[in-house]
Amino acid sequence: MLKKLTLWPCQAFRVAGYFNDDSVMRLVHRERALALYGPRALLMQAAHPLAVEGLLAHSSGIESPYERLARTAQVMDTIAFGEREDADRLTRRVRAMHSRVSGEIEVAVGPYAAGTPYRADDPELLLWVLFSLVDSAIVVYRKYVAQLSRAQEASLWADYRIVGGLFGLAPAEMPETLADLDDYRREMLDGDRLLVSDWARERAREIVLEPPVPLAVRPLVETANFITITLLPRQIRDGYGFSRLPPQVVRRALVAGGAEYVKRAVVPFLPERVRLTPVARAAA
Repeated sequence: MLKKLTLWPCQAFRVAGYFNDDSVMRLVHRERALALYGPRALLMQAAHPLAVEGLLAHSSGIESPYERLARTAQVMDTIAFGEREDADRLTRRVRAMHSRVSGEIEVAVGPYAAGTPYRADDPELLLWVLFSLVDSAIVVYRKYVAQLSRAQEASLWADYRIVGGLFGLAPAEMPETLADLDDYRREMLDGDRLLVSDWARERAREIVLEPPVPLAVRPLVETANFITITLLPRQIRDGYGFSRLPPQVVRRALVAGGAEYVKRAVVPFLPERVRLTPVARAAA
């Protein structure tokens, strides 16, 4: 006589996603502190002149930055914690939007002459966007949650390569290993392909310094903005010219001191309902 198998409802009907609870993707993105990574990533994306035209200026990305951040968060949450069918549906929609955007830049910016063509689905631009996300996730997680080992960072990049594939990148169009990703970071930050245009600088300052929020929560937002700017790569932060901030050594000391306090004395003692995002708790 066969033994009857009993399944709880959540076990019987849950459909597999791209990641599980053992993945570094979920380990990192379940933390509420990762809310700080979105603005940093957006500012990094806007530092690429062709990404501004191909991925931001043709959407509400710069004009309505918080809508873009909310959409990005929704897509990433679905990929990390949702079912494959939902992740495929959302990313298919994003790829379709990208396929309709192309043109030529009207004004020369850095190494890009007027008339340089761009496409929103250009692998170079998609890779820069993907890098801005994974780099920001690592920086914020290490600063405010916990250290990541080299092996964990390698696993996270392997997870993000899956994300890149969902957005249209072929495996050969992405750095294969974490060491390759390090090479890409140096190539981009120390090369000449990034340059903050006047338009991006003006709009980005509004994103960071003048958000449309009630006066009562303004101090909290300004604190988050201060952290965002401080955690930017030096080359990109300098390109935006955030001159109203304290000197760099003071910024680093303030953020580092606060981050260590949060990481050691706050985060470990927070209950999961406060520390983890709702979508992460629902997927557990």
